[in-house]
Amino acid sequence: MSAITGRYARAFADVVFDKNLDVERVLRELHSMIGVVNSSVELQRIWENPAIPSDQKQKLLGALTARLEVSRPVRNFLAVLIDHHRIAQLPEITAQFEHEVNERLGFTEAEIVSARELGEREKSELEAQIERLTGKKVRAQYATDPNVLGGAIVKVGSTIYDGSVRGQLQKIKEQLASA
Repeated sequence: MSAITGRYARAFADVVFDKNLDVERVLRELHSMIGVVNSSVELQRIWENPAIPSDQKQKLLGALTARLEVSRPVRNFLAVLIDHHRIAQLPEITAQFEHEVNERLGFTEAEIVSARELGEREKSELEAQIERLTGKKVRAQYATDPNVLGGAIVKVGSTIYDGSVRGQLQKIKEQLASA
């Protein structure tokens, strides 16, 4: 995280909490806008081009956010990013904003990688274990990787809990090599 992305993320988090906005809706809208911006090279060029007047960029933003039914606070935040030539950093700022929101709400973020798609019961049990470990509510992101073979790898902050078959095999290999 750069100081700049952190500054924008914290400032926007302040607005969201001061105005008691629906955090989930704000995140959906930000992710939706990231998708739109990432899918259009022309849009990126327009918003990042200093030769195009700001009012034209704002009109384009207004039309786009109206069509996508983006809330006024999110629209205003995007306008600030465009005016300050930071719209290219929207994905990083959004990720930092999400982290900031989670911190303020007492959540911890977990990245969970398993060999197969986990069922709802497995997910809730795993999240309950992480909550007991961290003492915080968990917001988990799931991914699959067949190389894990079985079990799961959980990353919480900078700590990695490797309960995968691949990890267990690696430990056995290291023990055999050192014996």
